[in-house]
Amino acid sequence: MAEYDYDLFVIGAGSGGVRASRVAASHGAKTAVAEEHRVGGTCVIRGCVPKKMLVYGAQFAEDLEDARQFGWDVGECTFDWVRLRDHVLGDVDRLNGLYTQTLDNHGVEIIHERATISGPNEITLAGGKTVSAKYILIATGARPHVPDCPGHELGITSNEAFHLDALPPRILIAGAGYIANEFAGIFHQFGSKVTLINRSDQLLRGYDESLRDRLLQISLMKGIQFRFNAEFRGIEKTDNGCLKVEMTNHEPLEVDCVMFATGRVPNTEELGLENAGVELGDKGEIKVDRFSKTNVENIYAVGDVTGRVQLTPVAIREGQAFADTVFGNKPTSVDYGCIPSAVFSHPPLAGVGLTEGEARNQYGSIKVYESDFRPMKHVVAGRNERGLYKMVCDADTGKIVGLHMIGPESPEVMQAAAIAVKAGLTKEDFDATVAIHPTMAEELVLMR
Repeated sequence: MAEYDYDLFVIGAGSGGVRASRVAASHGAKTAVAEEHRVGGTCVIRGCVPKKMLVYGAQFAEDLEDARQFGWDVGECTFDWVRLRDHVLGDVDRLNGLYTQTLDNHGVEIIHERATISGPNEITLAGGKTVSAKYILIATGARPHVPDCPGHELGITSNEAFHLDALPPRILIAGAGYIANEFAGIFHQFGSKVTLINRSDQLLRGYDESLRDRLLQISLMKGIQFRFNAEFRGIEKTDNGCLKVEMTNHEPLEVDCVMFATGRVPNTEELGLENAGVELGDKGEIKVDRFSKTNVENIYAVGDVTGRVQLTPVAIREGQAFADTVFGNKPTSVDYGCIPSAVFSHPPLAGVGLTEGEARNQYGSIKVYESDFRPMKHVVAGRNERGLYKMVCDADTGKIVGLHMIGPESPEVMQAAAIAVKAGLTKEDFDATVAIHPTMAEELVLMR
């Protein structure tokens, strides 16, 4: 008789949990994954994927307008939010099915119940059944943070944004991170009047300052409003059904919808972690070592619940590394250096490596190269919107330590360029590469 019901029990079927389950099973582990919502997690169901589809939909607003300059007779256009929403949600259903099929094909048992830890090797399901596992992996992700202010229940988060019955004529978005700026661009392109408020005076903390400044400049030019140094005092519903928002340092604002995009909180509450003695950090995140192991020998955690780098591809790598380490006899840890990331704002921006400020602090002597240009498409369209590419190098060696860009298709350009930065190439290596002309990407090898 087996000592445990399962070799591995995973709590949470998001990006990290699905990858870990699949790979562990391929290594021969008897694996089960419990998911109380839908297989696919935040990214697939209510995050990156459906949001990118909305971004694509929003881009047509300017593309249809610009088409006239390229000779196309485009009549008056109207936008049907419900049609796009339903198409997006339909594709989410498709992906949910594919993720489920992947687990089924690898022999992973899917348990559609909430699971909690009742002991170091014991899991209790919502229906009351108790099972045992040699190893437990926690991959429960994170959820949107909602400020604790009067009337906060009147607001929505990114979770609900995908299910709105209609577009709000006026929307206030609280926050200044990537989610706030992405939805600001989306709603603005769809015709909503957007106001973004933030308790500090900075957008996109962590990204290069030049890109942040450029995005703010372009967003203002497009008509998105900003209120900085503004903290919530409260939200109340008015007699006409609108929402009145009180905030510090600014006059009250009346809108039709309030969306919170003020960070994400690890999902560690009511998981029973205390029953096994799993240690948490100051923000409720699960503390792990470089192999994703908690302070309890057989309990691991990957993804956003650990509070490391909250990016889907990172969670996937952590899940893969965990399974290879524990079940594949191949100890593997994730390299968190030089991780590229992007903001799908309008226009999008992307970066990898050190910002100019970080590089000065670390290297002292650096060289910065920039290309500030107007994309050819914008020139023909008569759109006065400039792109900016920035390369940060160690002055002594010429090694590229940071690369940052804002402009059309920046994330697509960055993916390939990030490989070169990760590989430790130099400015000279880029200069020695022949440009593909005419492209925006050629600016990378033409900087002087």
